[in-house]
Amino acid sequence: MAKHDDNIVLEITPQVLLKAYACGLFPMAESADDPSLFWLEPEFRGTLPLDQFHLPKRLARTIRQDAFEVRVSTDFEAVIDGCAGVAPDRPSTWINSQIRKLYGDLFDLGHCHTIEAWQDGKLVGGLYGVNIEGAFFGESMFTRTTDASKVCLAHLVARLQAGGYTLLDTQFVTDHLAKFGTVEIDRITYGEKLNQALQKTDADFFAFPADASGDAVLKQLASAAPQIR
Repeated sequence: MAKHDDNIVLEITPQVLLKAYACGLFPMAESADDPSLFWLEPEFRGTLPLDQFHLPKRLARTIRQDAFEVRVSTDFEAVIDGCAGVAPDRPSTWINSQIRKLYGDLFDLGHCHTIEAWQDGKLVGGLYGVNIEGAFFGESMFTRTTDASKVCLAHLVARLQAGGYTLLDTQFVTDHLAKFGTVEIDRITYGEKLNQALQKTDADFFAFPADASGDAVLKQLASAAPQIR
């Protein structure tokens, strides 16, 4: 729920959430225990240019070895559980019950997707985000095994490239994301890129095979980001 000073509580539905993303807004909660949500529209936004993805050589070797079984949108609940879990670099989480419900609904509607890294039958890393036309809005990622979430990110970028997407929104720039080419742009520039992406009505998240091998991912990345060659 979104609370206002006049004590009126407005319901946030999946449809309202999609409209907010299309306007450059996204929701967050103060903590997992706080049932309310608030809207953010940062003055500066993190984006990862899909034709400028940086792929570390060691990560490329891991991808080529198919060290993980990468699945696409098979277990949303497990992924959001992982993203909401406590980790050494994340002592608390902002993913509350309202976030879980809203994004679960978007997943059921086909507007939220996950990239999952599995090993020996266990989910060891993953990410989830929102999909609208040619824009993908990354929400959160987690890892329980070295490089698991990084492999998921590389698979996501390859999938977005192959599907004709033009915008990968990371919300903010972290030291971790900066290593892969994430940059910060101002609100006006972001709005222009978002509007362009929303015109891409032919973007297809599933254009890239769900069972794509590591070699296929590397070939796709190299074809769209020449510096990877």
